[in-house]
Order: sequence, then structure tokens, then C-alpha cells
Amino acid sequence: MKQISTRFSIAVHTLSLIAFSPNCTGDFIAGSVNTNPVVIRRIMGMLKKVGLVDVRPGVGGASLLKDPSQITLLDVYRAVNATEENQLFRIHDPNFACPVGRNIEQVLQAELKDAQSVLEQRLAQTTLDQLIGKFK
Repeated sequence: MKQISTRFSIAVHTLSLIAFSPNCTGDFIAGSVNTNPVVIRRIMGMLKKVGLVDVRPGVGGASLLKDPSQITLLDVYRAVNATEENQLFRIHDPNFACPVGRNIEQVLQAELKDAQSVLEQRLAQTTLDQLIGKFK
């Protein structure tokens, strides 16, 4: 089964780190996330595009444009396109000659759409500030 892109967890990590250490650099973030700075630059570009961060090239670093209490996990999830084509679950290519195969997508799709809706509602309930408050 294909998982949600790691862009989501990297973006949450990045925003949390910026909230902890304002004006931190991409290299500093990459070290904390344990990934290549290029990955961080891509994620930061996505977050900047939706107005969550401001990025100053060079040693200027990054800062949040919203208070952490105003950023929900759903905002982050949507900002980084955590799922392909806004579709958390994908359906395989069934054999339409089979009675189950020709019906499974239509029957299952409604259930999966409801499940994605519940996930998104839950993400909307958690702010970055609440998440950071759980750090030890």
C-alpha cells in the first residue's frame, strides 16, 4: 500500500523547528530532519506559496508568517500535497470480467472518501502550537 508522502511529516517537523528556533537556516533544518537541504528547499517553497513561512535567502533563515496556534495540521497537509491528486487511497486495476472486480471500485470509493474526510477533520483540530506543546 502506498503511504502518505513524507512531505507532510517533513513539513510539520520544519514548521515546528522554525517555531522553536526562528530565523533558522535551511541547512539547520535539513540537519534536524536528517535529509538533504534540497528537500527542505522544496518543502519550504510549498509552505511559502500558501503563506505559512517567509524565507530569506542566505543566512536570513525562515520565519513563520502565522502564529503556531493558527496553523493546523490540515493546513500543512494541504500545503504540501501529502496525497496524490487529493486522493488518500488509490484503487488497484481490477478485472472487470469478475463480478467483484467490476463493482469493487464504486463500492469501496465511497467508504474511502468518508475515511479521508474523517482524517482531514481530525487534522483540522490540531494546531502546530498544540503539537509543539507535546514535545518533551
